[in-house]
Amino acid sequence: MTATSGGAGLSRRLGMSDAVVLGLGSMLGAGVFAAFGPAAAVAGSGLLLALVVAAVVAYANAMSSAQLAVRYPESGGAYVYGRRRLGDAWGFLAGWGFVVGKTASCAAMALTLGAYAWPEYARPVAAVAVVGFTAVNYLGVSKTARLTRVLVAVTLGALAVVVIGALTRPDAGVDRLLGAGLPAGVPGVLQAAGLLFFAFAGYARIATLGEEVRDPSRTIPRAIPIALGVVVLVYGIVGAAALAAIGPAALARSPVPLATAAGPGWDVAVRVGGAVAAGGVLLSLLAGIGRTALAMARDHELPHLLAAIHPRHRVPHRAQLLFGGLVLALVLAFDLRAAIGFSSFAVLVYYAIANASACTLRGPHRRWLRPLAVFGVVSCLTLVATLPPASSLTGGAVLLLGLVIRAARTRRRRRAG
Repeated sequence: MTATSGGAGLSRRLGMSDAVVLGLGSMLGAGVFAAFGPAAAVAGSGLLLALVVAAVVAYANAMSSAQLAVRYPESGGAYVYGRRRLGDAWGFLAGWGFVVGKTASCAAMALTLGAYAWPEYARPVAAVAVVGFTAVNYLGVSKTARLTRVLVAVTLGALAVVVIGALTRPDAGVDRLLGAGLPAGVPGVLQAAGLLFFAFAGYARIATLGEEVRDPSRTIPRAIPIALGVVVLVYGIVGAAALAAIGPAALARSPVPLATAAGPGWDVAVRVGGAVAAGGVLLSLLAGIGRTALAMARDHELPHLLAAIHPRHRVPHRAQLLFGGLVLALVLAFDLRAAIGFSSFAVLVYYAIANASACTLRGPHRRWLRPLAVFGVVSCLTLVATLPPASSLTGGAVLLLGLVIRAARTRRRRRAG
């Protein structure tokens, strides 16, 4: 079966509920099952405060993304917005940040799945999951949406089990919410917020589907805040219950913090739910990477062969296969905490550019958006500055490498032209 990269485009098959579910699938599970441990290690009893900070930053970014998606209902998210509003180089930086950041996110989710499903063989399980979900995405976005509905339902059930198990522990108490203070004060809370932002960034999945959503000017601005609001509520309830059950220190030490919080008798169900939740996020993120790569390849910012769309399944199949392979390589080479820190850095840069793009939108109905967008830029850069130095240095080096390669390719094209 041959593919095409010409006039045929992606199909508008997704309605409001599909968009919300895909947004939930991109977020639910990432924070509570993967990022709560690293965040508790630096924020201590300030974990819930860090969660609030991350949610406020995410809201500002979500509003900017929603308004930009209405104006530019195309695949690519902030890559398209930056390119249209700020210039090609800024668009490339946003797209490159999204692609490399979300590739790391996929690796983190696969490793989380492996840790919860079969700790002794976490990497092999993670590798099998990457291969399987890449195949599902290859078969089309409508199949992805249907499977994501099932995964989201199972995830919510598992999180309900966590809350019940945690709150019925005999040693659970409100005093644990206060814990032993903040080991790093405000810097610790901000660094934890930067790590927890990893958990909220999935609403971008809705914006990257602009070319596949029916009535995007109506659907996207509603779907993004709905999905984000549901996730904030769920994370807050689960985080409070986990802290009341075992406190921040135990959360930080455990490789499977929510199973530890739920306690004996509940941990098997939580492990199953954690694996399913991570699988839902992995499935949705793999699809989002492919769409951004498609948009960049169409503009020759990535190799143009990635712009091919499968004539039957209507997906960017070459991009899906390439990035599925890259995620597999990361799973085999890196650990969970390194993947989360690197992903947070790259994705925060992506959203800083999205907010800067939103600042340039004009019209009287945009007046309320500009202050929120400015806040989004400042807060994203602030959280970037508080991330672990290793994450910032690695992330900055990868983004700089992308810009250098782009400059070399641009110079070569001009000489050839």
